Amino acid sequence: MTDTLPDRLSTNPKSPHYDEALLQRGIGIRFDGQEKTNVEEYCVSEGWIRVAVGKTVDRKGNPLTIKLKGTVEPFFETKS
Repeated sequence: MTDTLPDRLSTNPKSPHYDEALLQRGIGIRFDGQEKTNVEEYCVSEGWIRVAVGKTVDRKGNPLTIKLKGTVEPFFETKS
């Protein structure tokens, strides 16, 4: 397994940017210097993350998200 993270990753299995092996390993996101735990998708090169808006869902049951722009730093979470 490589120690590099992709430029873009999603937690939605329907997305072409979904990677189950990486998500099981544990990915953390620092956005503008703060760790975020509710990130649905990120893109490092374009500088944005998608986060869920509360517990609100659309008519298909998917969480509503908002795109935030800033500095995105993905990292592997350490197991303790």
